Amino acid sequence: MAELQAGSSDGERSGRENAGERERSTISFPYGDLSSAIKIVKGVHGIGGTSCEWEQLSAELGMAPKGGGFRAMALTAKVFGLVTYRKASIHLTDLGARMCDAAQEARARADAFLTVPLYRSLYEKFRTTTLPPDSALEAAMAGLGVVSKQTRKARQAFQRSAEQAGFFKYGKDRLVMPSNGKVEEQPPDNAGGDPGSGERSQDEGGEGSHHDFINGLVRKLPAEGTEWPTADRHTWLQAANAIFDLLYTRPESEAKLVVEIKDSGPAKRD
Repeated sequence: MAELQAGSSDGERSGRENAGERERSTISFPYGDLSSAIKIVKGVHGIGGTSCEWEQLSAELGMAPKGGGFRAMALTAKVFGLVTYRKASIHLTDLGARMCDAAQEARARADAFLTVPLYRSLYEKFRTTTLPPDSALEAAMAGLGVVSKQTRKARQAFQRSAEQAGFFKYGKDRLVMPSNGKVEEQPPDNAGGDPGSGERSQDEGGEGSHHDFINGLVRKLPAEGTEWPTADRHTWLQAANAIFDLLYTRPESEAKLVVEIKDSGPAKRD
């Protein structure tokens, strides 16, 4: 099997293929979920303990050794920090080995989840508050460096993985560290100048700054002069409203802003 490119997440590779290098996510994340990554780990463990050849692993999983599905699962396992690989073989990391120990698996799942730069950044953002609606969560991902065409898949994989890692024990609107988990210091993702740091980004020239969530909203705006359907405008405005509620306070006496679509009625005729 041809060697997989180290350091590339499913999202990054897909971005290069679909956008022809014009637009690329600057923070690492997988398209596959944690469970698919664990299948790779358990497959390696079942064959050779800590390492095996690609062809052996694909046969163990009943997949084509050069197939896209097998390749994507291996890439996903790498982004979760569970494996490393070479041209002819794949190897479990220390975290991957802990995943195969029943006594350590629950903790290893939480650690693997936080190994993903995008997921760790989102956890740090929302650990003390509720998660925003899907559209606003996608805007937050865009602000952290996920290209707009990939935010939906990135959000879906994130939500599945959070549940599989035990972070949704108290509901899918809250990221709560599992009781056996622990946040450990990790170096920031080095792509794109630490886009996953979660701090405010400074505009070039030094004239003011905006939160990453605001930058994400702006990136999702279509080009001026192009068509922008009402339904898509509504989704954007809902995301903006949710983000404003997170970032700003308002007087308790004021009513909450609601974004709605109303039928304007039949068009008038001359």
